Amino acid sequence: MEYRDLKKQYQVLKADIDAGITDCCTKAQFIGGAPVKELEQQLAEYCGVKHCISCANGTDALQLPLMVWGIGAGDVVFVPDFTYFSSGEVVGAVGATPVFVDVDPATYNMDPVKLGKAIEKVLSDGKYTPKAVIAVDLFGLPADFDAIRPICKKYGLYLLEDGAQGFGGELHGAKACSFGDISTTSFFPAKPVGCYGDGGAIFTNNDEWADLLRSYAVHGKGADKYDNIRIGMNSRLDTVQAAVLKVKVKAFSDYELADINKVAKLYTELFEGTDLVLPFIPDDYLSSWAQYTVRLPKSVDRADLQAKLKEKGIPSMIYYKKPMHKQGAFAGTYSENADCPVTDEICDTVLSLPLDPYKTEADVKAVVEAIKAYL
Repeated sequence: MEYRDLKKQYQVLKADIDAGITDCCTKAQFIGGAPVKELEQQLAEYCGVKHCISCANGTDALQLPLMVWGIGAGDVVFVPDFTYFSSGEVVGAVGATPVFVDVDPATYNMDPVKLGKAIEKVLSDGKYTPKAVIAVDLFGLPADFDAIRPICKKYGLYLLEDGAQGFGGELHGAKACSFGDISTTSFFPAKPVGCYGDGGAIFTNNDEWADLLRSYAVHGKGADKYDNIRIGMNSRLDTVQAAVLKVKVKAFSDYELADINKVAKLYTELFEGTDLVLPFIPDDYLSSWAQYTVRLPKSVDRADLQAKLKEKGIPSMIYYKKPMHKQGAFAGTYSENADCPVTDEICDTVLSLPLDPYKTEADVKAVVEAIKAYL
């Protein structure tokens, strides 16, 4: 069994994907061009946002807005403690300081109450200036933007939505990647919509920021790429990846999002009555299910369970083994002082199970039965 079956997905979409790639190769068009522009329009319309700026990867997608906002030394950006490293890495990359905030034990997303306390603590310490919040849509579920947005407004902070795992998720019927002042996503192959390499995108309704994002993404260009008016980076989405993504976004919109929700629902139904803590989707939310993640009882040896599953041909993953504030990159810094007991516990007990829109009922039953037997 594949953890996320990209091979099966390719077989389903093969004709259209091959045609898109062949067209790029035939025209020898590998940077820019019509496929990139068409994809950006397709993504903007899907998310309900005015501007979509494609880029080389999801990490660049997070760093570029911080550059546009002029965030740097002496500034603080608040980041959930339970997330992938890049969410905090980009803050350090621009010279600012990440402050890690504990998460809600039910959703695994940033806890708004603890965010407010973290902001007050930074202000009372007086060493740094709060500038922004990076709210992550973890495992496909949008963050609590109803609570986070007013906090940002109260303290005058920019809101950056990290929708790397959230693309396709919804809150009150609105799509993920539309909730931040600027929002981002990643097209890493294992994401809800992935390309065949690296890729990312940035979304905003702000015309000025959109222009700056396009400039910073291409060496700080002005009127053209040889007119460089600021220090930027080289972060362009390859044309071949755009061609692949055009096909995948359509499939995702047409049926994959609905199908992966059916698979996740089946997992939840079959796991009812076990000692596992199952994923929680609040009312008026829709998850795009980047992962189906359960929490194991503390008495369970997670490594042993993974080994037994592997013997049966069932892969599993751990997202994430270590809290952000305990990453070695932040050792000896202000960032390592976070008090995040929920994240500490979650990191020790989470386990993510095989999931994609092409999983069959038999696949899900095999996983569930193997875990039930172990428990």
